[in-house]
Amino acid sequence: MSLGYAQKLSYREDVGTVGMSEIFDPPDLLQQKIEELALMIKKSKHLVAFTGAGISTSSGIPDFRGPKGVWTLQRAGMGLPEASLPFHRAMPSLTHMALVELERADILKFVISQNVDSLHLRSGIPREKLAELHGNSFREVCPACGIEYIRDFEVETIGMKETSRRCSDTKCGAKLKDSVLDWEDALPPKEMNSAEKHCRTADLVLCLGTSLQITPACNLPLKCIRNGGKIVIVNLQPTPKDKKASLVIHGLVDKVVIAGVMNFLSLCIPPYIRIDFAQLSLSHSPKKNTYVKWTLRITSIHGPRAPLAFLKSVEISFPERPDLKAAFLDKQPFHLKRETARKRPFKMLLTFHFCDGCSCPSTSIEWPIDFQVTKGSFVQDKDEVLRSLKNAAGEESHGGQYAALEAKFLPRSEVTTIAIATSICRFDGLADVNRRLDMISNNCFPLIKRCNEGTNGNTTSEKRFKRT
Repeated sequence: MSLGYAQKLSYREDVGTVGMSEIFDPPDLLQQKIEELALMIKKSKHLVAFTGAGISTSSGIPDFRGPKGVWTLQRAGMGLPEASLPFHRAMPSLTHMALVELERADILKFVISQNVDSLHLRSGIPREKLAELHGNSFREVCPACGIEYIRDFEVETIGMKETSRRCSDTKCGAKLKDSVLDWEDALPPKEMNSAEKHCRTADLVLCLGTSLQITPACNLPLKCIRNGGKIVIVNLQPTPKDKKASLVIHGLVDKVVIAGVMNFLSLCIPPYIRIDFAQLSLSHSPKKNTYVKWTLRITSIHGPRAPLAFLKSVEISFPERPDLKAAFLDKQPFHLKRETARKRPFKMLLTFHFCDGCSCPSTSIEWPIDFQVTKGSFVQDKDEVLRSLKNAAGEESHGGQYAALEAKFLPRSEVTTIAIATSICRFDGLADVNRRLDMISNNCFPLIKRCNEGTNGNTTSEKRFKRT
């Protein structure tokens, strides 16, 4: 949940019951319930997860109705709670990544989310196996052709209003709309229909971190009961649906799902590795001149006016050319204008300094420039490139790797799209999970290994993919 999202919502007096005390099952009872849940999951044929804001609090995103929730504090006349990091840099929690592993193991069949934080998509849940009932703060939709656009920045509006961007399909070009519902907006039929279908089919619906107060979404899990299915609720506060559940667990969702169930099922939690994208463009004057006037631009893949949300600044240097002055760009849009001799090639070193919330502080990209050489355009297999980047980041236990996805070369310009591993978060076994949960309970939210820190705490060298 974004604090900006909460502020954009229309005013509503009745937001349900807020500020209820949290309940923690005694350790022995909690362990008993965890094992019971693990057996239910193991026996299930069609498991559906129904998630709420409680699964994202350990990602540094405040919830709504908890003791320190947005609406709890507002009702008490207090200000909004503080988020521990920028909304667009929030990383999936232990629970998000556990659900990914359950889906990959073909145990989890579908996820229904009431959250707008996009963390299920970022974690790796396939879009076709996800219903986002209340929308997504990072998704725009074309009302004409239906194409969805997932952004790396928070869309500026809610209430399915027009945004400042248009559909990129040359045959369409319609104005895009945000996908986040306001109070009076009806649930999107496409998301609702798929959610209802899977709840009716489910033999087990696992409700995680939700107060189950907002209708009609809160009634979806009940549909499984009509066909003999069961409901399990994991939440720190009582819900109106507790009496309908076969099992109610009062405990931290991360501890129940990760430290408990996943350990019992002998399933490992995959690391979360975030890939961000940027576009490097170089335009220059005609070839007939002795000197070349050129302009470098570093922009978002979502358009020249869209923010590069993961970049704080860019340092540009010329290691083999002391005669060329280095530059430091700390304001967007990032661009640099220079004039150099046409017949003298040079190497440009771009050092990207990442924003707060990235586990990697920076990376450097070497870019050879030769205005006399004609280069060939190329497009690489995006899925294969991203898989290679994630494998490299995972093996080296740090980020900073990059690769070119595609490049287009014209007589007076070239544009290259690059992918960069900017964050990595590992979940290394039960002991590490418990350690992280202790950090969460103490509000220590930097739960990520820095990109230059290996698993043993020693500094590692930064190996990178070279631009092709």
